[in-house]
Amino acid sequence: MWLPLVGLILGVTLGLLSDIQIPAVYGNYLSIAILAALDSLFGGVRAHLQQIYDDKIFVSGFFFNIALAAGLAFLGVHLGVDLYLAAIFAFGVRLFQNIAIIRRIMLTRWAERNKKSDTKASE
Repeated sequence: MWLPLVGLILGVTLGLLSDIQIPAVYGNYLSIAILAALDSLFGGVRAHLQQIYDDKIFVSGFFFNIALAAGLAFLGVHLGVDLYLAAIFAFGVRLFQNIAIIRRIMLTRWAERNKKSDTKASE
């Protein structure tokens, strides 16, 4: 669980502290890479909450998602087709699904904790 959060904090910190300018030509690639990274991050959080998290799967999925998304964008640019939109749609849907699952798990755990505390209070 700690690996995705450390990566996110490290990446945001380095991004805020550096003065790197990304050319506008790479805007599509960067947006897809960020979306793929967020998809992997929330997938890792969801897997941890479901107690099926594996570092190897997370790291390999992280880099594979970014490479696949960038490859689709690159291929689309050379074919003259906006294939990056397909990647944005796919990763966006998965991102919202992961967030919805995380929300359900957290609400279920919160309700169980409240039920246990109510039971202890009534005894």
